[in-house]
Amino acid sequence: MSAPEQPDGGGLDEFGQIARLFRPLTKGAAEALGLMDDAAAIPSRPGFDLIVTKDAMVEGVHFLPGEAPDLIARKLLRVNLSDLAAKGAEPYGYFLATAWAPDFDWAKRQAFAEGLRVDGEAFGLVLLGGDTVSTPGPLTLSLTMLGWVPSGTMIRRGGAQAGDLILVSGAIGDGWLGLQAARGELADPDGYLAGRYRLPEPRVALREVLRAHANAAADVSDGLIADAGHLGQASGLAVHLDLDRLPLSAAGRAWLEAQPNRAEALRALASGGDDYEIVCTARPDVAAGLGLTVIGVMAEGEGIGVMVDGRAIAAGPGGWKHVL
Repeated sequence: MSAPEQPDGGGLDEFGQIARLFRPLTKGAAEALGLMDDAAAIPSRPGFDLIVTKDAMVEGVHFLPGEAPDLIARKLLRVNLSDLAAKGAEPYGYFLATAWAPDFDWAKRQAFAEGLRVDGEAFGLVLLGGDTVSTPGPLTLSLTMLGWVPSGTMIRRGGAQAGDLILVSGAIGDGWLGLQAARGELADPDGYLAGRYRLPEPRVALREVLRAHANAAADVSDGLIADAGHLGQASGLAVHLDLDRLPLSAAGRAWLEAQPNRAEALRALASGGDDYEIVCTARPDVAAGLGLTVIGVMAEGEGIGVMVDGRAIAAGPGGWKHVL
């Protein structure tokens, strides 16, 4: 893990910063080589495939300016863990790249590293390497995460079959509502919604049941309609969703009941993104084994059909669109 010397780096040069902030996060893993090299050596694990995923986060785009550094770090880990969960993978380790903005001083960097430590312990992760640089801003972070699955068992987006039920974990819409709450645009007396946005819960505990029963899966990052649509597109099938079945938290249901147009509100909840739940498909005879909420069905054809109150409505954008 290499780095140029940073201003306000606690009086430490590049290697001193790495040693202080990040070497403890390797937990002494031999493959990390003490972060003293430009690479890591990953040993093979007989009978397993190594799953690799990558997500980046930019201040002002993926998290609000001025967020607590430890929460930024934990969210960075968790959005990547969510991808592993959708693949049915067991978390293993990660590579980290940080581009520190000028206002991200030594105290903030220490808090960021502490956030990585907390969730690294919680999810059994080790830091394997990476890079750290400076930028005029904004704060930019990238993380590559590794996990293991028994050989040939990774759950792909493209494995759905016609007649599969579409299921989803947890509650949908809290991430989108939570962003509004974090911005002060929505009442959130107990902080529940803002907490769901700032610190999503990756569904890593579902990996074994997903591998046993799911034909296709993705995490709900862009929006449920869009991410279910990704399963359909990858599988060459049509997606039919019934938003009356949408699982909602108490806060989400209270918000829905206050809206003048129920259909538009349900579509908004199903399009907002940032939920980091799992959407998957399974045959009807095994779907109950997943313990998730059935929200639709895969069918021959293409496209996305959305129903509310037994009537078809437009799917709309379906979720976040990345403009590049």
